[in-house]
Amino acid sequence: MTQAYILTLSCPDRLGLVHAVSGFLLEQGGNIEEAAQFNDTVTGLFFMRVQFAVANTDTASLKAAVATLAEQYDMKWSLHSKAERMKTVIMVSKEGHCLNDLLFRWKSGLLPIEIKAIISNHREFYQLAASYNIPFHHIPVTAATKAQAEERQYEIIQEEGAELVVLARYMQVLSNDLCQKLSGRAINIHHSFLPSFKGAKPYYQAHDRGVKLIGATAHYVTADLDEGPIIEQDVARADHTDTVEDLTARGRDTESQVLARAVKWHSERRVIPNGHKTVVFR
Repeated sequence: MTQAYILTLSCPDRLGLVHAVSGFLLEQGGNIEEAAQFNDTVTGLFFMRVQFAVANTDTASLKAAVATLAEQYDMKWSLHSKAERMKTVIMVSKEGHCLNDLLFRWKSGLLPIEIKAIISNHREFYQLAASYNIPFHHIPVTAATKAQAEERQYEIIQEEGAELVVLARYMQVLSNDLCQKLSGRAINIHHSFLPSFKGAKPYYQAHDRGVKLIGATAHYVTADLDEGPIIEQDVARADHTDTVEDLTARGRDTESQVLARAVKWHSERRVIPNGHKTVVFR
């Protein structure tokens, strides 16, 4: 029996890194099925993602061997079974297009995730969650209850063992504390082509400026509002006849597609942090 793994790593760039990794996998009896690498000449860092198959081994011993290799090259790394579906919690408010799209793609087998729960500050989508047999948690949020609400949200995330939290048009600003706790594992969809039109009502801002392109941006959540490392973006055409409602309706498709791609790439371990940017091996 063979098992497929995904190894991702980053380290200071130097000669022979590809040879070192490929040689290591050969020593482990691994067969490389997919590989990609990137040398960032600005930061001097090397990034790599390798999918490989290996027989007659266990994950613990393989991780121990990778750790030995990593120590030689000062590598940050992760190793996961390709068959492992990423446990995910989705957060949403009153706009359900991104949630509905993710649920359909997940149920259709298009996303390698396991949706463990849906959290919302409104009740609108409890029936949608029930139709997919997913636990729905209604947690109202006010200025007075924000800290307690976030504490309960984080409890659910931890209880479900979620590696990924998707803010699918969750229209609440997370506290600095929760952003820190979810660092590197929370993805937000912002209905604008960042860095333009940050914050609230970006379609209104875009309409006011008479833009000819509207966009959507999927990015990691950080304490700096709409400043997190960008994973994916896309745009749609606009013109002078469009109302705010037109822009909003047209943008929903773009938002859904951009968020789905970001979730897919993250759950396939194709996204590696690179400071305030990302390396995405599509």
